[in-house]
Amino acid sequence: MNVTLLAGGVGGARLAHGLDLALGAPSLTVVVNVGDDTQLHGLAISPDIDTVVYTLAGLNDEERGWGLRGESYATLSALRDLGEDTWFTLGDRDLATHIVRTQRLHRGEPLSAVTAHLARAMGVGPRVLPATDDHLATLVDTPSGRLGFQEYFVGRQHADAVLGLHFEGADAARPAPGVLDALAAELVVLAPSNPFLSIEPLLAVRGVREALATAPGRRVAVSPIVGGQAIKGPAAQILETLGHEVSALGVARIYADLVDVMVIDEQDAHLAGPVADLGLTVHVTDTVMGGPPGRERLARELLALA
Repeated sequence: MNVTLLAGGVGGARLAHGLDLALGAPSLTVVVNVGDDTQLHGLAISPDIDTVVYTLAGLNDEERGWGLRGESYATLSALRDLGEDTWFTLGDRDLATHIVRTQRLHRGEPLSAVTAHLARAMGVGPRVLPATDDHLATLVDTPSGRLGFQEYFVGRQHADAVLGLHFEGADAARPAPGVLDALAAELVVLAPSNPFLSIEPLLAVRGVREALATAPGRRVAVSPIVGGQAIKGPAAQILETLGHEVSALGVARIYADLVDVMVIDEQDAHLAGPVADLGLTVHVTDTVMGGPPGRERLARELLALA
């Protein structure tokens, strides 16, 4: 079975790992958000891609959910001593990834080719694709004005109310090679990632939303909201400030025209009926993945839905 996962953030990376364990690398493609990519200290940084690649490679820091296990921060400390702003944490080994990415991009390689190289070098089997090779930037409208994604998310610790989102470059951005073909898989899964910050930028790339809406395979979304709260990050707060119900039902309404099946947690079993009223098939299970066994268990349930 060919499976494509649309992913961003820690939840997407963990489900990608589970699908890799359950399915095997040759059959899995992970299409990753690039709306939070940024430039710092002259380096091209792709946080969501790196989180997915590090997790699939078994190199990630499980406690934090991002970055590399066993990191050191000598370079960051030296930058701070030299008067540089170090609000964005970069480990020494993580810097190597960004240096290689930046060098190859400067040589004219597209991000998709650079990502494939990095994934191979780290022993990752599944195909990892950026949503686009073109410029795409998530901008966040707040009471303090429009902020770049990393300023909002890391610099200000996503404390600002989100009043709106703008995906700069989306109208001109083309899907990276292989993305549209990947959406024709037998099973397409929307990870339990933030619907607004991780999935929506991906869908904003020209032609991607339309390809998902008409995809021939089974389309499944996993709710990132459990018991009215986000597993990680500001999804619940953004649902509220943008006028959506803060629940798995609220997420289902966002995805209703894009998927066939909505997967919700056991804590939200009482919402199965209202979700089904949207015309969706509902699968109720334990969606809190935890470590590798939990990820693989959920992944096998998703494969069964196909």
